[in-house]
Amino acid sequence: MTEPVTDDRSTPTNSGPGFLRELLQTGLIVMLIVLPIRLFVAQPFIVSGASMQPTFATGDYLIIDQITYDFQPPERQDVVVFRYPNDPSKFFIKRIIGLPGETIEITDRGTKIINKDHPNGFTLDEPYIESSADNGSVTTTLESDQYFVLGDNRDSSSDSRSWGPLAKEFLIGRAYLRLLPPENIAVTPGYSRADTGAEAASETP
Repeated sequence: MTEPVTDDRSTPTNSGPGFLRELLQTGLIVMLIVLPIRLFVAQPFIVSGASMQPTFATGDYLIIDQITYDFQPPERQDVVVFRYPNDPSKFFIKRIIGLPGETIEITDRGTKIINKDHPNGFTLDEPYIESSADNGSVTTTLESDQYFVLGDNRDSSSDSRSWGPLAKEFLIGRAYLRLLPPENIAVTPGYSRADTGAEAASETP
C-alpha cells in the first residue's frame, strides 16, 4: 500500500463549506465511474502459486476482463479466473481446454477432444506445457454449461482432472492484461493459437 506524502510546510489553499462540497462531489463522481468498472468490467488479480507455470508466476499482476463473456462464449485456450466450485471464497486461474458438449480424454499420449466437428477426436497441441508426469487417465463429457479447465503446470495443479468440470456460473472473466512484472507486460497474456486451424490435421483414428 502506498502511503500518502505530506509536507508540514504547506497550508491548504481551499477551506470551508465550498471546498468540502467540491471534495464530496469529486468523490461521488469517482465512485460512480470507478466502482462500476471495478465490479462489472475489469478487476485486478495477483497470481499466487505454481499451477500456471511457466505461463504465469507468483506475483504476476493481471487485469481480468469481466464483460466479454456477457456477449460471447468462452473459447478454448482462454486463460480464466473463476471461483473454486468447492470453496467459492477462493479464486483459481486455469486454461479452458474443453467446451460445452465435448468429451475430453486425457492419457499419457496427450489431451484428446471429441466434438461434433471432430467425431474421431483430435489431439490438442499444447506448447505451453513444459512437462507433464503420467497422472493417470481421465475421460469426461461436458454438459451444456460446463468447461474443462487445466493448469499449464500439469504436475502441480488442482483442476478439472480432480474436482470435475467448471460450471459457467463460477467464471469471473478472462486474463486480459498483465501489468507486472514490467518486462512481461502483455495483452491477453498466455493465449495460445496452437489448435486454431490445425484440428483436422491432428485428428486421431
